[in-house]
Amino acid sequence: MKNLPHSEAPHYLIITVGTTGDIHPMMSLAKGLQALGRQVTFITHSFHTPLLRQAGIPCMGLGSDDEYLRMLSNPDIWDAKKSFGALLASGYREGLAQLLELLRSLPQQTPKLVISHPFMVPGAAMARELGLVDSVVAAYLAPSNLKTCFDPLTIGPTSVPTWVPMAWRRALWRYVEKGWIDPVALAQVNGLRQPLGLAPVRSFLGHIAAAPDLSLTLFPSWFAPRQPDWPQALIEGDFQLFEAGPADKLGDELSAWLDAGERPLVFTPGTGNLHAEKFFACALSATQKLGARAIFLSKERAQIPAHLPESVLWQAYVPLATLLPRARALIHHGGIGTTAEALRCGTPQLLTPFAWDQFDNAARVAALGVGRGIPANRLTAGKLLRALAALAGSATVPICCAQVAARFDRRPDAGALCRQVEQRLLSIQPEQSAASTATFACK
Repeated sequence: MKNLPHSEAPHYLIITVGTTGDIHPMMSLAKGLQALGRQVTFITHSFHTPLLRQAGIPCMGLGSDDEYLRMLSNPDIWDAKKSFGALLASGYREGLAQLLELLRSLPQQTPKLVISHPFMVPGAAMARELGLVDSVVAAYLAPSNLKTCFDPLTIGPTSVPTWVPMAWRRALWRYVEKGWIDPVALAQVNGLRQPLGLAPVRSFLGHIAAAPDLSLTLFPSWFAPRQPDWPQALIEGDFQLFEAGPADKLGDELSAWLDAGERPLVFTPGTGNLHAEKFFACALSATQKLGARAIFLSKERAQIPAHLPESVLWQAYVPLATLLPRARALIHHGGIGTTAEALRCGTPQLLTPFAWDQFDNAARVAALGVGRGIPANRLTAGKLLRALAALAGSATVPICCAQVAARFDRRPDAGALCRQVEQRLLSIQPEQSAASTATFACK
């Protein structure tokens, strides 16, 4: 980390990529920093900039809307084995290069502190090496984003049994990194570093873990306790549950439908999933056989069965914080934001993980006793029907849901977490004079 000789408060650059579920927690941090009087610039896909402007967060866009939608339209993004390569092939190197150009365009007089999604850490680290930013904080939305050899160990859809020796676990990670991750990722990162005169990176995951000055978890320790091989400079945070718009009202049509019958099952494959036809087909079949009511949440009406009975309602978007207290259960992809909101509301969950962190999140939900999981590639109407029946018939799930919901005694204080981050960054700096840090200190 560079020494920060400036006397003024820093300019925070929040850099993230992904779908709305990845954006909202970082927006919570942005609003927390703004409440502290900090200057904030949010850098993400151009597709999300209207959402940020609506929330009053200054922003800069990466790429075009067409590029973002083209990425989401690739079904490999939601394939457990192909997702990583598909994502990096969709303009990752170009995105890092564009990030550097955006950072070069910012005034250099004010100290700049980056809070970055792990995938953007390589770009933030390059910016620090080039003198464009002063410090880098990696913000981890989900536990599986942090590499570990300790239990519970879930790598993609593979759950490693507790009896597997540590030497085998390390060997498994070497196999995954050398055979799957590094061949794709290092060519992208080093292809950008080399022309800039920067030393090559030898391990993609190793670089992401070691490069930041500080790491931050955006989930609580009761959901995933700190592991011995996680970065040492680490702050354990909490879920950042955030709604960009009003979360206290339902539309008239939805309110009337909810009032007209029993609580529904709620199905969603995630805001960015455009390939959930099978998910919704299984949902329709299972709910009809159960005689249950259901709400299908998706912005893409085309992936939902064309003809729905009166017992099933399609909605493009409904704030989960408002809807889930009126739901019997939530059936979803396992994204960390959706998972956390269901935990807060005390709603039973059935997770159908497709890729990314979703398998690990499903395992943790099951371990908490608040739900269960079926991998999306194994989902059938019959399996879904049996799982929903088992969930409804469980005497322990409602008790566990209530116990977990009780942990959410209040909304996490994003401002307090941001103060903690700023104080830690100050504490790990080289010694500075009191005069140079006085106005930089937290409010």
